[in-house]
Amino acid sequence: MLPVLTLTRACRLLRPSSHPARVLPAAAAIHLLPFSSSPSATLAPPPMASSTEWPASQVRETFIKFFESKSHTRWPSSPVVPVDDPTLLFANAGMNQFKPVFLGTAAPDSPLGKLRRACNTQKCIRAGGKHNDLDDVGKDTYHHTFFEMLGNWSFGDYFKEEAIGWAWELLTTVYKLPTDRIYATYFGGDEKAGLAPDIESKNIWLKYLPKEKVLPFGCKDNFWEMGDTGPCGPCTEIHFDRLGNRDAASLVNNDDPTCIEIWNLVFIQFNREADGTLRPLPAKHVDTGMGFERLTSILQNKMSNYDTDVFMPLFDAIHKLAGEGIQPYSGKVGSDDVGKVDMAYRVVADHIRTLSFAIADGSQPGNEGREYVLRRILRRAVHFGHQKLKTKQKFFSSLVNVFVQLMGDVFPDLKKNEKKIHAVIRDEEESFENTLAKGYEKFKKAADAVKDNGGTVLSGQDAFVLWDTYGYPIDLTEVMAVDYGLTVDKEGFNVSMEEARQKARNARNKSGGKTIAMDANATAQLRNQGLASTDDSPKFMWHKEHGSVVKAIYSGTEYMATASGDEDVGLVLESTSFYAEQGGQIYDTGIIEGSFGTFNVSNVQVFAGYVLHIGSFAEGSKALSIGDSVICKVDYGRRTLIAPNHTCTHMLNFALREVLGDHVDQKGSIVLPEKLRFDFSHGKPVQPEDLRKIESIVNKQIKDELDVYASEIKLADAKRINGLRAVFGEIYPDPVRVVSVGRKVEDLLANPESKEWLSISTELCGGTHISNTRDAKAFALLSEEGIAKGVRRITAVTAGCASQAMELASSIDVDINEASQMEGALLEKKIASIKSKLDAAAIPAATKADLRGKVSKLEDQLRKAKKKMGEQNIQKAVKAALDAAEAALSEKKPYCVTQVDVGLDTTAVREAVLKVMEQKGLPIMLFSTDEASNKAVIYAGVPPNAPNGFKVLDWLTPSIAPLKGRGGGGKNGVAQGQGSDATQLKEAMELANNIASMKLN
Repeated sequence: MLPVLTLTRACRLLRPSSHPARVLPAAAAIHLLPFSSSPSATLAPPPMASSTEWPASQVRETFIKFFESKSHTRWPSSPVVPVDDPTLLFANAGMNQFKPVFLGTAAPDSPLGKLRRACNTQKCIRAGGKHNDLDDVGKDTYHHTFFEMLGNWSFGDYFKEEAIGWAWELLTTVYKLPTDRIYATYFGGDEKAGLAPDIESKNIWLKYLPKEKVLPFGCKDNFWEMGDTGPCGPCTEIHFDRLGNRDAASLVNNDDPTCIEIWNLVFIQFNREADGTLRPLPAKHVDTGMGFERLTSILQNKMSNYDTDVFMPLFDAIHKLAGEGIQPYSGKVGSDDVGKVDMAYRVVADHIRTLSFAIADGSQPGNEGREYVLRRILRRAVHFGHQKLKTKQKFFSSLVNVFVQLMGDVFPDLKKNEKKIHAVIRDEEESFENTLAKGYEKFKKAADAVKDNGGTVLSGQDAFVLWDTYGYPIDLTEVMAVDYGLTVDKEGFNVSMEEARQKARNARNKSGGKTIAMDANATAQLRNQGLASTDDSPKFMWHKEHGSVVKAIYSGTEYMATASGDEDVGLVLESTSFYAEQGGQIYDTGIIEGSFGTFNVSNVQVFAGYVLHIGSFAEGSKALSIGDSVICKVDYGRRTLIAPNHTCTHMLNFALREVLGDHVDQKGSIVLPEKLRFDFSHGKPVQPEDLRKIESIVNKQIKDELDVYASEIKLADAKRINGLRAVFGEIYPDPVRVVSVGRKVEDLLANPESKEWLSISTELCGGTHISNTRDAKAFALLSEEGIAKGVRRITAVTAGCASQAMELASSIDVDINEASQMEGALLEKKIASIKSKLDAAAIPAATKADLRGKVSKLEDQLRKAKKKMGEQNIQKAVKAALDAAEAALSEKKPYCVTQVDVGLDTTAVREAVLKVMEQKGLPIMLFSTDEASNKAVIYAGVPPNAPNGFKVLDWLTPSIAPLKGRGGGGKNGVAQGQGSDATQLKEAMELANNIASMKLN
């Protein structure tokens, strides 16, 4: 499972004592505060009268409009499925999408890099990984896996004075919360950590609150860090007393559900260095987060988020789907919640929210990572629905329409993807329901066995079988175990799971060698020195040397005035013709030369607009210094292999939508010198005929020799172009580069809404491309496979690699045609050779499917030939054996020993022996040999009425000794043997005759 963003110091949340505090992101944490279990509890005096006066939609919009009036940009929520952030399973805080700003990696010319103030409501999921509330959802009235985070941000603009002042204004003047119920906390310092108190925040709060309501707390509650290193700073929390008319200072941060944290203001002003020291950041930021559902519950005078209009419509819909006798939702918990009915309501309502948003944003249930978490969530909801609410089949997917109606206006992607959401949940629900009953029976049997033996613990192995065979996640098994009065051996389960997880863990832990990266301080130092971003526009030129100047030398931890030796370093140049890795395209390599000698560039990355050339000095090079003039020499031979792969990635993207439909969205790509790889959304394998069409469309564009155009234009203008493709969730710079195959960008802009543009490939892209499609020469689609539920992956090659793939396919086709003229053992051997070659061959996938079909016909031809030969061998062997038996009888011999000529066909030899026993009643031994292998098969048969107690094994075993044979059997008087030295056939037959003669005469 992927790790979530590490947060080592964060604000503690108020929870009942039975739920210990957890480390959470500062701005994400506050959605989890506990509330009373009673849905009808009345607050006295109430801050607002009812949900009619403050409906959820108005609560949300009021927050955003307030900060828009303070010159904040209304910024859209990022998808809950993070884009290019491997540290997160899901977006779990409003700050996630702004990490590039905090870390100093946002490109200055991008909308994100230009942002100074922002506000929004962020979709968040807290399930799986370190920050996992899934197991607690339903047990109480305050946990959620999906929640909204209202937030406002300052990126190097305003700071504590404005942030605190505006928070106070919004809460007391706009939302009109009673001022006498508000408390504020601030960071009180930590001598051991060398941290001084945040007196600045304290003094600001004293302008609004009496000193007895401004309270200091330590690192655990009021100092936020992104990780063990990186941006961090003090935070101030705003708490609200739900009851009023009392001094609630002692209840703040003391796990009391009537005095809760509602807003967290984080002041990011330091950077935690690797040695643990704090260094002031060059730019100070504000990151705030307020739980939308929690604020709504306060304004609607409810003691639980679940009792607001955010959830009640869902509860009404669930009740309509519940079985007979199930009461409407009543907000009970614990022992008051008889049958755990209300718990089930909360589980189902929460989980349909999470799954709908996750699927709308590009994920879906599956077997690994976030997809497995979603599968667990869905199965947990379905289990609770069936077991506690007595719902019918497929009830869960029927809630999608209700939820989309409830939230679709706020988040339009829900409406856009409603059919997809419903289909994915329906299919997954149906699949689980097919195994649910069997799994539950398995659980009951195991649980009953434990109780019958007086035990109280279900074994880890039983729990693992439920997971492995029936798809029951461990938390679901634990829920069922509680119903039986049992616990689960979690440690034993984990031991059983270890082997299953090892493969995924190894894949995640793969890493390369030394990596040099620039953090926020590193890029800020350059910016503070007045160093402009690297001019990398020359990267689009080809086969030219580029002159530049060294502006910085970075070791990975510090800047240096000079560098030499064999250790890797990073060079920042004034301008560069090297392409830095981004957008799925691999970086350029090459050399940087100057009077110092040669610097070998092995990697190129970009950080906050600064292009870092990573590599080492060639042997014999002198020291390189800042200010030195250098020449960039890109390995254009390598780029010549990369560029056609990138352009063909665009054409492949276009072809996929042409053949499969408009639902196809890019889910990832990689462009390498040797191949291209493209991940896309599609619910089932692509059939060979469709693969052939896709490949044909790309090859036709190559054959048509279309020019490839690229221009930088305003982002808003680009988005107006009909058919423009972009990666969902990606943040693009402004202006943005548009790459179009076969049509000038100026033509697209002249009539952007023309339907004609739907017939060409037009994408936002900053990569390097060929100038004409003919330079790709050829395109071969090598493979198509599923990598996650609803996500497919295509691997393809171009140019020489594509030609080689096609030539290899042709050679295998020739082999198959030659094989069709062969027969017997020669054909069988040739088929085995072709299949082995075909399995390993990197050839076009559609052609491979065709060739497999041809091989299948050859195998069918061979099977028919074998069947016909077998029938002929039986006739031949039976005739020869009967003739020999008849001859023996005419000579008055009471037995028969003879040879038949059917090779190693044991079926024919055995059938001949049975026929002689049946029709002639004679003991018989038949031999048949194969000259090519020098082997022999032998069958012997002795009727039950043979004289002198003659036994078949007594006859067979010694007789085949000369053949170096071994035998066995004896059932119904028939035994078989085989020999490895057929040259001794005469001796074996003589011995068989002698033994029979002695026993039977």
